[in-house]
Amino acid sequence: MCLCPIGFNRPICRTVSDAVYVLDAIVGFDSNDEATRYASYYIPPGGYKRFLNPYGLKGKRLGIVRNPFFKIAQGLGLGQTFENHLHTLRRQGAIVVDNLQIANIDVILNVTASGEAVAIVAEFKLSLNAYLKELVASSVRPLADIIAFNLKFPDLELTDKIGQDIFLAAQATNGIGAQEKAALANLENLSKNGLEKLMRDYKLDAVVTPRADASSVYAIGGFPAIIVPAGYDSQRVPIGISFGGLKGSEGKLIEIAYTFEQATKIRKPPSFKP
Repeated sequence: MCLCPIGFNRPICRTVSDAVYVLDAIVGFDSNDEATRYASYYIPPGGYKRFLNPYGLKGKRLGIVRNPFFKIAQGLGLGQTFENHLHTLRRQGAIVVDNLQIANIDVILNVTASGEAVAIVAEFKLSLNAYLKELVASSVRPLADIIAFNLKFPDLELTDKIGQDIFLAAQATNGIGAQEKAALANLENLSKNGLEKLMRDYKLDAVVTPRADASSVYAIGGFPAIIVPAGYDSQRVPIGISFGGLKGSEGKLIEIAYTFEQATKIRKPPSFKP
């Protein structure tokens, strides 16, 4: 189960309750991270535990975005699983608004076309270098030092197997220039006219999609999402159902996810057997 509060953190936890306890522990304003100033405005008095409500789906308006997400699920033989879950949501009191479309979804899901790839590597280098610079004691300062360390110890860092393409791409950037500004502006426009418009037009509390395939939809706008176990594929690998919303909707998402979790009880403790 994964909860992404305002797009900044992705704690992976055993249950919705566990994720909420983690969220309550990590949210807040960090003077070293200006982005948390805006996010901290949404923290509710008393924290998020009060949203662990087993009746939290009643009256919630949930938008179902089938294209392309349900098509992917159907291709994996999971179509009926998610259709059954839509019935569960309705039985728990949710208002399901089906067959919705996110404008320019094909562009949003293409990290190159959207500009997400350009923005990520540039911001990654700036943020990582700023963090390393402030360390009290470290022989590693800029990103270049990490790349050099990985080259020196490829077996230790597994770069002989997985490489370090993202590090190298980030190192090749030089701050936020014209290309990066254009990419960020495009991402903002895609988000404004995509998910944000959809949710406001249909007065939605959350969008529902299978698995984590809609992660870019939330990431480009800095929006929260939560993924809860929804079933198992033919190899007994767990699959999830995702609930996402606009900034500040963590409380609603917790209510939705917790009610779904309690109504379905799908998660099974892993056996760790091969």
